[in-house]
Amino acid sequence: MFIDTTIAFIGSGMMAEAMIRGLLSQKIVEPGQIIAAGPRPERAEKLRERHGIEATTDNRIAAEKGQIVILSVKPQVLNEVMPEIRGHLRRQDMVVSIIAGMPIEVIANGLAHAAVVRAMPNTPAQIGQGITVWTVTPEVSESQKQQAQAILGSLGQEVFVEDEDYLDMATALSGTGPAYVFLLMEAMIDAGVHMGFSRRISKQLVFQTMRGSVEFAARSDKHVAELRNQVTSPGGTSAEALYHMEKGGLRTVISRGIWAAYQRSIALGKGQKRGSVNGE
Repeated sequence: MFIDTTIAFIGSGMMAEAMIRGLLSQKIVEPGQIIAAGPRPERAEKLRERHGIEATTDNRIAAEKGQIVILSVKPQVLNEVMPEIRGHLRRQDMVVSIIAGMPIEVIANGLAHAAVVRAMPNTPAQIGQGITVWTVTPEVSESQKQQAQAILGSLGQEVFVEDEDYLDMATALSGTGPAYVFLLMEAMIDAGVHMGFSRRISKQLVFQTMRGSVEFAARSDKHVAELRNQVTSPGGTSAEALYHMEKGGLRTVISRGIWAAYQRSIALGKGQKRGSVNGE
């Protein structure tokens, strides 16, 4: 599938390295088939030392070498990067964008290139436990689609969707989702410390509670609401805690936060600055 294929990363940050690590650990490609480009020479040197890949500070060199070009830069620098590599892609190349909020149209027009994959991975991809939602343009061939699936699958699970609108939804739900989980974990750990646990023990209790609860729910065929009811005895401690959480609007706050992230993702795609989500 990847014979004589070079994968070029434009942007060599944490998510790019997570993808590189996944591709190499699963032996999808060899180190010599990967080149990564980024602005810092010291970062390039680290990637060469850690993974044995080629690394450069010149985006054009990477784009010219890659048959698969993965855009993994921050949204705010995309407009600087696209002119650098525009014209350095071959018609048969495939571009994969993992940039949050950037529509396919922006990428395709900015690069004058039609075969584009848009994907939204999340942070757990760094340990191979992520989930990525992705879609493609009609110009992406079936064999290229299979390549994209293999690349994104190296990060964990992947979900293909036909409609690009789902990418902004995925950005808000799964892409940004780890931040919500980390905030809840932080609050729980702090509560444990407040009650009298050491921070070390409180952290251990919360981490394993989270890990075990997620795995338990994943293995169960019951709705999560039913699972919650199973541990909520009338007049018990869970009922008391949940009463105060619901009274404080926890469910509503989470829902509103995810909706706000969804609106922000759409705004990023339109080039709107922060504060202009509602047309202000």
